[in-house]
Amino acid sequence: MSATHDEPLGTIDISETTVSTIASRAINQCYGVVGMASKNLAGGIASLLSRDIKRGIDVTIEDGGIMVDVYVIVEYGVRIRAVAESIQNTVKFHVEKSLGLPVRAVNVYVQGLRQSKSQT
Repeated sequence: MSATHDEPLGTIDISETTVSTIASRAINQCYGVVGMASKNLAGGIASLLSRDIKRGIDVTIEDGGIMVDVYVIVEYGVRIRAVAESIQNTVKFHVEKSLGLPVRAVNVYVQGLRQSKSQT
């Protein structure tokens, strides 16, 4: 599904992939995020740090509003709640700023913890 806007000069269609790209770049700015994970952890461990933009992000566009589900791996030792709230605020801000559409929800699913290389 995508968001469509009728403008005086034509139609603007915004795909879920566009929202995923914006959300992915916003998430990568958040402190404590090690990488993205797939929905089911069994299939996602091997490709933890995949460069696939849509990995770990599900977007639903309904009635002019956007809902984003984010599946992440966070760094061991950080406050998980603070990282999750940072992801929610950052994704909401960047998507609304870029698209001008309301973000109804950003659901963060922490799929695991990973110790950073500097701590090993």
